[in-house]
Amino acid sequence: MGATAGAVWGRTEQQDFRSRVRGTLLGLAVGDALGAPVNGLGIDGIREAYGAEGLVDLAPAYGRRGAVTHLTQLALFSVDGLIRAQVRRDTGAWHPPTDLHRAYLRWAATQRDWGPDLRRKDDGWLAREEWLYARRDPSKALLLGLADATMGTPEAPKNPGELGPEAAARSAPFGLLVGWEPQLVVQLAVECAAQTHGHPTAYLAAGAYAVIVHALALGESLDGAVQRGFALLAARPGHQPVSDALQHALGAVRQGLPGPERVAELCGAGTAESLVGAAVYCALVAADVRHGLTLAVNHDGPSAATGALTGALLGALHGETALPPAWLAELEGRPTMLELADDFAMEMTQGPALHSPAGASPGWLARYPRA
Repeated sequence: MGATAGAVWGRTEQQDFRSRVRGTLLGLAVGDALGAPVNGLGIDGIREAYGAEGLVDLAPAYGRRGAVTHLTQLALFSVDGLIRAQVRRDTGAWHPPTDLHRAYLRWAATQRDWGPDLRRKDDGWLAREEWLYARRDPSKALLLGLADATMGTPEAPKNPGELGPEAAARSAPFGLLVGWEPQLVVQLAVECAAQTHGHPTAYLAAGAYAVIVHALALGESLDGAVQRGFALLAARPGHQPVSDALQHALGAVRQGLPGPERVAELCGAGTAESLVGAAVYCALVAADVRHGLTLAVNHDGPSAATGALTGALLGALHGETALPPAWLAELEGRPTMLELADDFAMEMTQGPALHSPAGASPGWLARYPRA
């Protein structure tokens, strides 16, 4: 798997890119946190608990306001794995799915261990963040898929019947590889999704979602980004359910005022392609980020996943400054997310100044070991 050389980065381009990287990660996390308290509740239950308008502000989950789920945790390890892949490229080893798999195994360790094991020098800094060792309702597919060191592939996937949205949500960071050709972004997302979600619909939904984020990060409109997704999906066997879900989302935009019933209908059975479609719909009809995210979590479907998927789209589209500041102020793990986002942006725009086959910054290699 290769990548193209990126554009020449001027200061303005670097600042815009960093804002979109931050926006994608923080948007995903704040959508996840908004949806977490009502995950699994139907719209009637949400209104009973939070009033006729439903949930319109952060509410307690896991003992605090602003708490995130496993969806955000895994997305952060996606970013860590992508940086590590770039750093390891200096050694002549270049297979990003392997680096991502190692990152996901580090996340799996956080779900088993009491806290960071400082003896594991190759873990890097993210795996030493104690707040990530909270177990936030990870799905069985994630725990089974990462229960051993064998890496699933599209040819030999883990959990071949699994249709859930978790792999799609953790694929948002792949879209931030703006120096890569779109088809390579799709391929990376597909290969990494198959490590836990082996049904073709689930891993193709991850690929479609990643390439939509990719187009947004490059400055395209959301509608244009979805069209890019259609074009790249069309050549792949088994794409029809994903293409249909995206087409359904686009059609729903023209069917009157958005509301919980329409979002619930798009979410369907809560499968990956349906939730990606619902997220696209919520982002398309959003008057602003707050409106889009409240729409994404107030319905009968999986609120945290729909919120996370929607939030990453809106963050990639508008950048971090469009996100509601009062929600960011309470967001669990925000310092970690900002640090990781800025490291990713720095690696992608200024990587050669940080490391090369001839030498590297010791501080950078301590954060992102080549092992």
